[in-house]
Amino acid sequence: MEEIGVVKSVQGMYARVSVAKKSVCEGCTAGICKPDEQAMEIEAVNRVKAKVGQKVRVAIKTYTYLKGSILVYGVPAIALIIGAIIGKEIFGSRFKNMDPDIVSAIFGFGAFILAFLGIKIWSMKAGKKTGSTPVIEEILE
Repeated sequence: MEEIGVVKSVQGMYARVSVAKKSVCEGCTAGICKPDEQAMEIEAVNRVKAKVGQKVRVAIKTYTYLKGSILVYGVPAIALIIGAIIGKEIFGSRFKNMDPDIVSAIFGFGAFILAFLGIKIWSMKAGKKTGSTPVIEEILE
């Protein structure tokens, strides 16, 4: 994915780039943008040493976008299913006073919540790596 935007600020090897908000932004899971009414601000690696006010092309790796989507939607869904199965098959008989379906629901939603917490922790660590950060590819005239 590529975006065209204007550099708003530069700090070290990073730059904040303002790009026009698109309809695809509504479903984005990357978590790297800060939306306002008309534009999105993206923090990008400034390899081309762009300066404030310059128009630039920013590249976001498709792999990063797909990986983020799978993490945010796929992993919690799988955790919910596995937690429900474990809750019903393994722990359903151990809690004799409770309905096995309720035990299944508790374990399923518990695994679902733990998956989201794990993803949150992982995303905070991954956000510091430049491999998952958008990159300014070129300065446009």
